[in-house]
Amino acid sequence: MNRRLRIASLSLGGFVAAVVLAALIAMYVVLQPERFTALLQSRARAAGLELTLANPASPTLWPKPALELEGITLRGNARSAPLVIASRGKIVLPWHTLLGGDTTISRIEVDGARIDLDAVSAYLDTLPPRSSTAGAVLPAIDAGFRITHGTLARGNTLVLSDVDIDAGRLASGHHFDLSLGATASGQPYAIDLDASPSLDHGVLSVGDLTVRVSSATHFDSKLRGDATWRGGADVGASLAGSMTREGALPFDLAINVTPADEADPLYVALKVDGPTDHADVRIPPLALAAWWTGLGSGTTPSLPPLLGTVDASVIDAGSVHVKGLHIRATGDSPAPAATATMPAPASTVGARPARDADLPQP
Repeated sequence: MNRRLRIASLSLGGFVAAVVLAALIAMYVVLQPERFTALLQSRARAAGLELTLANPASPTLWPKPALELEGITLRGNARSAPLVIASRGKIVLPWHTLLGGDTTISRIEVDGARIDLDAVSAYLDTLPPRSSTAGAVLPAIDAGFRITHGTLARGNTLVLSDVDIDAGRLASGHHFDLSLGATASGQPYAIDLDASPSLDHGVLSVGDLTVRVSSATHFDSKLRGDATWRGGADVGASLAGSMTREGALPFDLAINVTPADEADPLYVALKVDGPTDHADVRIPPLALAAWWTGLGSGTTPSLPPLLGTVDASVIDAGSVHVKGLHIRATGDSPAPAATATMPAPASTVGARPARDADLPQP
């Protein structure tokens, strides 16, 4: 190697060493992990939450500037049960942060998160109630976020496993997309949502709304439409689309949400029209949520709180398998309690004649 080549090699090596040294200085001096940790904790406190880490955040530059987090715990307060526990996390930062730019976060990633629904519900109960006349709100998510290898539990009971959530920025006037995958009762399910939300003087309008719900082994459905929320139970929506099932012809779906008023609660109207399945029902979502919670309490399963008609050849919902289901549910046609029952999980029921059922009213 001649002298010029050696000088050039040494110069190049010195330049690379200088770049690496500058990067290290940028990581530990410019990034200042403690300021971003403090930023996350301050945002949590603003929401009435307490965020703690098992170890101080550590900076990294590859593939993007970021801070690695370990042992993440999110609580309502120091003595409450954790809402979220995660093994690892990452705060992804914009490149201009290295040049002393604003303290902003471009993305949050969390791995191995366990979310406790009971703890979340207890935290929500501590929040001051909103006035029934208050307008709609849109919780802003400045940075996109990702949750991988998550679980959703209610106390010690597993609800969903293999939870994977990927969401973009949520803000008025910006396109928002969200993908959610999870496993329930051994079956994988996926939800994809695209929308364009807009909040104006307490009215939230959601246009270009597309919702896809699918299971690789059961069905694939896609709905398009729009929705409006004016606060409280003043929610309206109109969605239409179709559903396909393996080995069966597709059928049409339509969902309309009717806002609550002085006489009736919030209702969701569902219409299904297919070769062998037909349904035209109205469902009170709050009463349905209470019914669903009761299914896991060990009591005798009952019919869901709906009004209308259902004629289905086969229904598969997790561990519940029903054949030949016929329901005529009206508010003024009482039926004995024994006739208004659903099969226990993992059971199969043969076809039976249609009958009226006086279902609990919301």
